[in-house]
Amino acid sequence: MAAEDTASTRLGAGRQHLRPLKRRGLVLLRLTAIVLAVLLFCEFLIYYLVIFRCSWPAVKTPADAGGLGTPEPVLRAMFLADTHLLGAVRGHWLDKLRREWQMERAFQTALWLLQPEVVFILGDVFDEGKWSSSQAWADDVGRFWKIFRHPPHVQLRAVAGNHDIGFHYQMNTYKIKRFEKVFNPERLFSWKGINFVMVNSVALEGDGCDICSGAEAELLEISHRLNCSRKQEHRPQECGDRQRLPASAPILLQHFPLYRRNDANCSGEDAAPPDEKYTPFKERYDALSQEASRKLLWWLRPRLVLSGHTHSACEVLHGAGVLEVSVPSFSWRNRNNPSFIMGSVTPTEYALAKCYLPCEDTVLTTYCTAAGGLVLLTLGHAGLVASPFHFGWNMLRKFKTTPDTSLEPLSFSHSSFTMRPWSRTAIVKARRSTGIFLE
Repeated sequence: MAAEDTASTRLGAGRQHLRPLKRRGLVLLRLTAIVLAVLLFCEFLIYYLVIFRCSWPAVKTPADAGGLGTPEPVLRAMFLADTHLLGAVRGHWLDKLRREWQMERAFQTALWLLQPEVVFILGDVFDEGKWSSSQAWADDVGRFWKIFRHPPHVQLRAVAGNHDIGFHYQMNTYKIKRFEKVFNPERLFSWKGINFVMVNSVALEGDGCDICSGAEAELLEISHRLNCSRKQEHRPQECGDRQRLPASAPILLQHFPLYRRNDANCSGEDAAPPDEKYTPFKERYDALSQEASRKLLWWLRPRLVLSGHTHSACEVLHGAGVLEVSVPSFSWRNRNNPSFIMGSVTPTEYALAKCYLPCEDTVLTTYCTAAGGLVLLTLGHAGLVASPFHFGWNMLRKFKTTPDTSLEPLSFSHSSFTMRPWSRTAIVKARRSTGIFLE
């Protein structure tokens, strides 16, 4: 009998010892589940939730206006700028990891949800292309294609920026050829009856250097071909037998914006900050010179201009109502609220819409809130602080069970109705609370 009691005692002690371990395991499992859920939301789901709200803008076609004939084909084009992939010199590994993961998830999510047909990057694809070595350049290019991978039916094209080949005094033929080897060097791109002209705006210095002279000669040739494509200006004796382009005014794509004094007239939540709006732009540094801007508008006569470089959004009307849209940076490194432009384009019309990416401070706030909650839960389990749920429940129970002594009746004896011996202070309190005057 004693042996059985001893065995039962040992078994009970063992079960009591296992209970805390089981409780700790459950708490650890819950904390792990919370951490994984927060990571899943901040690193994957938030991109789908935000970009899912974006949609392609509707563009008017002759068929919509009651015209006859086949409707014009609509090209879905995605425009982004200033990705600034960090290099080996200024790129810390953690900064690279964070910014590049953000761009990769944003781009891949946009491809899956929106399914564009062509993607244009408006310069400064790389951050250190202006001075990177051959090996560093190859490493950066490999990371770029990993981040911006896309299916074969989607075309990706880019124009050169000052961080890709350097400013005018830094660029050379080797850097330009190196960039064009990665991205198609074609300056004139036509698809679905739409002409795009991609300009190396860094080479529009206007000082007569070899690279600048070659760039202007190339633009003059493109201008001649575009003029030949316009029916009202078509002269067979001058145009010869060369392949005709679609009779459509081009869309001009470049890194530097056309000349403007500053961003004072720019508005929107992704425009330049108030302390930067009124800073004057330097010609050939912040924007093209007035002369180069006039030449581009005269030679090409574009119907739309898209540019980057400023990292902020802006819309400007040039000349005879030509709209220029400055596309903000696509990277968290340059903006808290990156975005890109979605364009529905036909040979005669276009419609633009902006698609915002998740804000960086939203993700950081989510992480900080989750970390604070995990700390409180851990401390509550350890008994160092009261669990908020248990604290609130205990307070509620205490409130319900505490008697209200101010409503207790006066106590008299059953035999003679004589008052029990109370202190004088208690009598005064009783009189005040009940309104009964006792002698």
